Amino acid sequence: MPMRSPEMNPADLAECRAMLAGGSRSFRVASLLLPRRVAVPATALYAFCRVADDLIDREGGGVAAVRALEARLDAICAGRPGPCAADRAFAVVVARHAIPRALPAALIEGLAWDAGGRRYATLAELEDYGARVAGSVGAMMALIMGARAPEAVARATDLGVAMQLTNIARDVGEDARAGRVYLPMDWLQEAGLEPAGLTRFSPALGGVVARLLRAADDHYLRAEAGIALLPADCRPGIAAARLIYAEIGRALERQGCDSVTRRAVVPGRRKARLLVASAVLGYRALPREAPVLAANRFLVDAVRAGPQVAPGLPWWALGQRIVRTAELLASLDARERRRA
Repeated sequence: MPMRSPEMNPADLAECRAMLAGGSRSFRVASLLLPRRVAVPATALYAFCRVADDLIDREGGGVAAVRALEARLDAICAGRPGPCAADRAFAVVVARHAIPRALPAALIEGLAWDAGGRRYATLAELEDYGARVAGSVGAMMALIMGARAPEAVARATDLGVAMQLTNIARDVGEDARAGRVYLPMDWLQEAGLEPAGLTRFSPALGGVVARLLRAADDHYLRAEAGIALLPADCRPGIAAARLIYAEIGRALERQGCDSVTRRAVVPGRRKARLLVASAVLGYRALPREAPVLAANRFLVDAVRAGPQVAPGLPWWALGQRIVRTAELLASLDARERRRA
C-alpha cells in the first residue's frame, strides 16, 4: 500500500493547476488518459518544476538561488514545506511515493546549468543535461505510477531524455535568439556552423537538427519497452506522450527540419489519431532490452537504493476515456479551423 502521508490540500492543487494552465498542450492531452491517482500528484510535480525553473531563471542560476532552492527541497523532503502551494503539494507527493531526494536535486542541478548558459561539447554531454532536467522527471513519474523496478525506471528516464532532445530540436531558433545553444558543439563544428549563426536557417543546420531527431528516436525506441512494465491504467497515457512528442519530430521533418523560421506543431486531428494508437502501444509487449543510459544511471541507482513500496494498482475505464479525449480533441480542432 502507498506510504501514509497528509492529503493534498484542494486549494494547493488548484493553485498548481493554475500555474500549469499555459504549459505544454502535448502533456495536457496525454495526461487526460492518466488515472486521477497519477494525474493529481503529476500536477504537483510539474508545478514544483515550474517554480524551480522560474526561481533559478529569475536569479540567473547563481549559487544563492541554487542554495535557496536546495533548502526548500530539504524542507519538502523533511515534511516541513514552506508557504508556497507547490512546495506543500510536492511534499505530499514525495512522502506518499517515497521519492528519493536525489531525483528533484538532479532537476535543480540541470536548471542551474541551463540558467548559466552551459554548452555541450558532445551528444553524451547533452544527454547528461537531459537526464537532469527531464530524465529525473521521468523517474519521478514512474514512482508516482508505482513502477519502481530498475528496468521500468531506466526506460522512464529514456523517455524523458528523448522528449528533451525533441524540445531542443524544435526550439533551435528561439533558443539562439535568447543567446542559448544546446546543439552539440562538435556537430556544429563538423557542419561548419558557428553558434552565433543559429538565428539563420541553412541546409547545414537542418542536417544537425535531423541528426538530433534521430538520436531522440533512438531513445523513444528504448523507452517503448518500459510501457508494458507500467501499471495497466497508466500505459495508454504514457504511450500517448511518447507518440505525440515523437510526432513533433515528424512535423519538424516535414518542414525541412527548419526550427528557426517556423515552429513545428502537431494538429489536433493528428493527436486524436495518436491517442487511439496509444491504446494499442500501451498493451503491446515489447521485449526490447537495453542497458541503462550512462547519463541516467545515477537516477536509476538512486531509486534502487531508496525505500521500496508497492502502491495499489486499480483498473480504470480506459476505453471510455480514450473516446472522450478523442472527441474533445476533434471538437477543439474543428473550432480552431472555424476561427482560421
